[in-house]
Amino acid sequence: MNISKYKIIAAVLPILALGPVLASSDQAGTTDRYQALAEDILGQAISIRSVDDGSGSTVEMAKAMARRLTDAGFPAADVLVTGPRPNVGVVVARYRGDGTGGKPIIVMAHMDVVDAKPSDWTRDPFRLEQDDTFFYGRGVGDDKGGVVMLVTNFIRLHEEGYKPNRDIIMVLTGDEETTGSSMIWLANEKRSLIDADYALNTDAGEGVIENGKRVAFAIQTSEKMYQTFTITARNPGGHSSVPRPDNAIYQLMHGLERLETYQFPVSLNKNTAEQFMATADVLGGQTGRDLVAVASGGADAAVIDRLSSDPYWNAMLRTTCVATMLGAGHAENALPQSATATVNCRIFPGVSADDVEAKLQDVVDLPDAEFKRLDVPHPSGPSPLRATIMEPIKSLVKEHFGEVPVIPSMETGATDGLFLRNVGIPVYGVSAVFAVEGEMNFHGMNEKVRKKSFFDALSFWHDMLKALTGGGA
Repeated sequence: MNISKYKIIAAVLPILALGPVLASSDQAGTTDRYQALAEDILGQAISIRSVDDGSGSTVEMAKAMARRLTDAGFPAADVLVTGPRPNVGVVVARYRGDGTGGKPIIVMAHMDVVDAKPSDWTRDPFRLEQDDTFFYGRGVGDDKGGVVMLVTNFIRLHEEGYKPNRDIIMVLTGDEETTGSSMIWLANEKRSLIDADYALNTDAGEGVIENGKRVAFAIQTSEKMYQTFTITARNPGGHSSVPRPDNAIYQLMHGLERLETYQFPVSLNKNTAEQFMATADVLGGQTGRDLVAVASGGADAAVIDRLSSDPYWNAMLRTTCVATMLGAGHAENALPQSATATVNCRIFPGVSADDVEAKLQDVVDLPDAEFKRLDVPHPSGPSPLRATIMEPIKSLVKEHFGEVPVIPSMETGATDGLFLRNVGIPVYGVSAVFAVEGEMNFHGMNEKVRKKSFFDALSFWHDMLKALTGGGA
C-alpha cells in the first residue's frame, strides 16, 4: 500500500468512544472461534517472508493461503494458484453464488510486503508478536492483515452454509509493492478469471481514531496515477581546473528551482468534492470553510493558498511533481558531462501523463535536456458513488462503529485498485481498520495494528460481504 495521510484534526465531534460491541453468548463464541482462526492464519502469513525479490516466496504464500481454503472444503477447481511469472504467486478463489444478484464482485488484498531488516526492529519482523494492544510483524497492516480477513471470512461463510446471490472472487496478488504486474496481468490477459461488477479492496481506505474516539471511516474511491520521470542535462564536460559557464549540474539545478516554485492547477471531481464536504463537517473552523469553498466552486486565491500551505491538502487539490533523487558527474576533478534528476509525479484522476510531461518540460525550461518516463502510466478514473454499495456500508458502519461519518476519499498514493479501475471495474477501498494517524508504520520499523481494530474489521467484512451479496448483515 502507498498510504496517504487522511487529515483529521483533534477538534472533532464527540463521537462514539472505542469499546466492545455487545453480543449474545452464542455470537461471542462464534466470534472468538474465528478470531482465533484469523490469528492463526496471520501468524502463518507473517512467518513467510513474502517479498517480491525473485525468490518465489510469494508463491509459497499463495500456496499456503490456497491450502487453507481447500482444507476448509472449497473445491480445488475454485482455488487457483497462478501468476504472471513463475516466481510471483497469485490466488484467485471463487465462492460460488446462485447468480441471482448479477455479476460477481471481487475482494482483493496483496500478499507481498516491503522487506524488513531484523536488525532494525525491536521485534522479529517475520514472526507474529503481540502485547495487550497490538499485533506486530511485517504486513500485519499492509496487507497480510487484509489477506487474512478475506481467507478467514471465506472459511467462515462456507462453514455457515451461506449462499451468496452472486459469485465472490478473492484475488490475492504477489507484487503490489513492486511492479503491480499481477493485477495488470489479470486485468488485461486473464480477464475471464476476474470479470466482475466491482471490487472491494482491503488495502485502501481507513478508520481514523482521534483522542481515543472513532472520528471518520474513509472509503477510497479514487487514487492518483503514479508516474516517474528523469530529467538529464548533458554537457561536453572538461577539466575542473578550467570551469565553463554551462555546467550540467548548475543547469539542472536552475531547472529544478523553477519546478520547486511551480504549482499545478487545482483539480476537482465529484468524489473529491464529496470528500471535502464530508471532511469539512468533521473539521469545522477555517479549514472546514475552505474545503466547502473548494467543493462548491467558490474558492478564491486566499482559500487555495491556505489549503496549499498544508502538504496533505495541497496534494489533494492538484497533481504534484517533486524531485526525489539526483545523480551527476563522473570524477571529482572533471566537469560533469551529465546531471540527472528523478521527479516523481502523482497525477490527479483525469489528467494525462502527456500533459504533465509537457508542463514539466515547460516549467524546467531546459530545451536540450532529455526527459524519460521510468514506467508506463496507468490512468485510473474515480469509482462512481453507487448508492447500492455506499448505503449498505454506511448502515454497517453505524451498526459496528456508531455515528461515524463515512467519507469517500482519494488517496494520494497508489494500489492494485488502479489497474482494475483502468479496465472499467470500479474499486472501493474499505479496510475498516481504525488507527491513530501514523501508528501502524507501514513500510517502516515495528509495523503494528491494534488487535481490537483488526478483529472489529474482521467482523465488519463478514457482515459487509453478506450485505452486498443478498444475505443482509
